[in-house]
Amino acid sequence: MPKSADSDSLADRDEPSWTLLDREGLVDAYLDVIAPAMRADGLDPETEQPTYAWLNEHGFRRFIYALQEYHDTTVTEFCERDLGLGSDGFDWEIDHGDTTSALERYLDRQRQRKSWSDATVDAHRSRLARYVRTYAEINDSADLLSPVARESDVPAHEAVDACWATFDALDAEVARETLRRIYITVSDWYTTLVSRREAALNPTDGLDYNWSGDDAGTTSNPPLDSEHVAALFAAARDTRERLLVVALCGWGLRSGEVAALHADQLVLDDDAPRIEFRSRKNGPGSVALIYGRDVAEARIAEFADDAEWNGHLFPSPRSSSGHRTGGTIRNWFADLADRAALPETIDGHRPVPQMARRFWYDRYSSTVEELVEHQIQEVAEEQGSASAAVVWDDYLSEDRRRELRREFMRDKLAGAFENPTA
Repeated sequence: MPKSADSDSLADRDEPSWTLLDREGLVDAYLDVIAPAMRADGLDPETEQPTYAWLNEHGFRRFIYALQEYHDTTVTEFCERDLGLGSDGFDWEIDHGDTTSALERYLDRQRQRKSWSDATVDAHRSRLARYVRTYAEINDSADLLSPVARESDVPAHEAVDACWATFDALDAEVARETLRRIYITVSDWYTTLVSRREAALNPTDGLDYNWSGDDAGTTSNPPLDSEHVAALFAAARDTRERLLVVALCGWGLRSGEVAALHADQLVLDDDAPRIEFRSRKNGPGSVALIYGRDVAEARIAEFADDAEWNGHLFPSPRSSSGHRTGGTIRNWFADLADRAALPETIDGHRPVPQMARRFWYDRYSSTVEELVEHQIQEVAEEQGSASAAVVWDDYLSEDRRRELRREFMRDKLAGAFENPTA
């Protein structure tokens, strides 16, 4: 934006010795000098903050320098705390002002001290926003500062658990390289809070060892085994908890997908019962109900006489969405895991719903291998074929392959839910 002649003359004529002013003096000088220059340039100093680019272009570099070096603050922080102006308008989509202010201060300092470009700031803001929104969803709190504060009443292990659970959720939603970038940015933010004595710990410490590495296929959580699934299902006390276990372990759904399940999505009166999704990340739009159809029917029947039921299988009368959140599903899973006496850690990891999803994928991925090795091999030998894989690929229709996969998978799931040693 080119500076106007009026704003140029104001900056040249009236700019004070910024480094000699205290905070009250800075406010007075800002209102006397910078505010008129903003008005002359078509800006509203009563509602808008000047950008770093605007301040530099209009000769107010010493103002930025004084804030940084003499008052250890940023333009955004000064405008918010001393002038009562809002932030730059970015919607963090969380309801906790102290947290969003801390995030903006961090970005401002990086812009100043590391000369980050607007594009770089935007990239890091996007990563931080993805983290804090997921944190707020799964932990039912948008306050990221209190758990790590120096005088916090929250035990350190709980603060770490909340952070790690957030990354577990992100690991199921984003690509591994994206996850790595989010981790680096979030870890640096927490490190900055610690170095400025605004936090007592960085909860991301050690987290990278759980999901990063040279093997791009490495996942953060191991799968549950059949004994764990059977214990969870046996510990379930009602249709809500039984459906929770079936949806996670028997259908392989994500926590958010479970939370938002609606009766209209379930096609039960069909030869191929299934769940239909309008859109689904990294997965098919339809998920076969290979096991647990009776559990879904029982859950729907429970609401049959409720005239106010909104159709969600996990309804919430207080939520604007009408259903529970992914965070609630994770909390319910944690409570059920405790009641089922699951180990505190499985291969070094606390039991989380993603392990149930991994159980489903682990069982399904081995289905074709076992089918070919044990079932189709007999057909190949009878037909004189040298390869069971050839019979599977070339002599069975897709419908027949699908039928066999589902039959075999149904037996596996029934074995896990009902007879884990089978």
